[in-house]
Amino acid sequence: MDRRTAEAIARAIPLAEARGLVDDWTLEARPAQLAPVGDWVTWLLVGGRGAGKTRAGAEWVRGLAIGSRPMSPIALVGETMTEARAVMVEGVSGLLALGREGTRPRYDSGRDRVEWPNGAIGLVLPANDPERFRGPQFAAAWCDELAKWPKAEAAWDMLQFGLRLGDHPRQLVTTTPRPTRLLKRLLAEPGTVITRMRTDENADNLAPGFLDAVVGRYRGTALGRQELDGEMIEDRPGALWTRDGLEAVRIAIVPELERVVVAVDPPASSAEGADSCGIVVAGRRGGIAVVLADRTVSRMTPVGWARVAIKAFHEFGADAIIAEVNQGGEMVKQVLAQVDALVPVRSVRATRGKWLRAEPVAALYAQGKVSHAGSFPQLEDEMCAFGVDGMAEGHSPDRLDALVWALRELLLRGGGVPRARW
Repeated sequence: MDRRTAEAIARAIPLAEARGLVDDWTLEARPAQLAPVGDWVTWLLVGGRGAGKTRAGAEWVRGLAIGSRPMSPIALVGETMTEARAVMVEGVSGLLALGREGTRPRYDSGRDRVEWPNGAIGLVLPANDPERFRGPQFAAAWCDELAKWPKAEAAWDMLQFGLRLGDHPRQLVTTTPRPTRLLKRLLAEPGTVITRMRTDENADNLAPGFLDAVVGRYRGTALGRQELDGEMIEDRPGALWTRDGLEAVRIAIVPELERVVVAVDPPASSAEGADSCGIVVAGRRGGIAVVLADRTVSRMTPVGWARVAIKAFHEFGADAIIAEVNQGGEMVKQVLAQVDALVPVRSVRATRGKWLRAEPVAALYAQGKVSHAGSFPQLEDEMCAFGVDGMAEGHSPDRLDALVWALRELLLRGGGVPRARW
């Protein structure tokens, strides 16, 4: 039920009941904005910009402060004192904006605390000054934008020492994710319950211009996935590709291409849990290659992935399909011929490990010889997670394998192997 519906119903019922209905956050909140059930210690609410994290945090604190068994005092921790006050307390979704007259708190700037009419208090604290946490004790805590805290681990650890009042002290963390050491530590702790929210889930409360300009511009990019979709994006140490490097090769306009190929890295089987069939389309103009599409599919029969590959061949006006035949030998070419016998197929066979095959392709990126026509999140995840063991986060990098075959065909076949590293 949205707020307008609640207000309409409220006008038709007794005043006392109406006040409670309009003031009931659960009628307006999305499920992700409501505290999870269970015996948790830390609720980690990870979301994109404008996803409704601040409102969820403020409503959670308000519920603790004015509930049937009020909890007090509550720590209100922001990156700095200025940030905490501007966002958590006085912001458009902050504590002072919530509730009807008579239940709203006031802010005592002299003592840096929020005071509710029933006597419950919230103490505002800055994460950039961990020494301020010595002394006070709390029944609960709300920590905002923890991934931005400059002295995150010191502030967090000092807060834990003060979280010792009541039967079950709890804390809520609302943050846009970044791969900080503290956030990764909290994600792994057994007492943490994790909720994720995307920016577009809160579209009804965001300006249309923001959705069109910002969400549209950054959707699918590493920055957009972090800041809008609330995903944890990080590079693997020693990887051949980095997020920043891939953002730098993205182009909006594709030049006229001299040659286009569809590369296929087929799986050994189509059974449950089998590898995906990597299918990547790329083209070339002069000495520059452009990655055009990632059409990788999972758990398909050989005829199924062959149809996807051949559809891509016709869609992009390709010259040939480049198919690795280590897994299926001549069967790979035969399956493609069953779907369309007129499509030219060139077989390639891997004689070196995945890492050694990928190194010269990574060098092409470093030399500015490869561009991406848009964003390919799953392919780029594999590229940035690819390690010397030939795996990407524990699984076979099928998209990357297909990419390597495509770019080797376009830029390296019959030529020298670049030696530069990313």
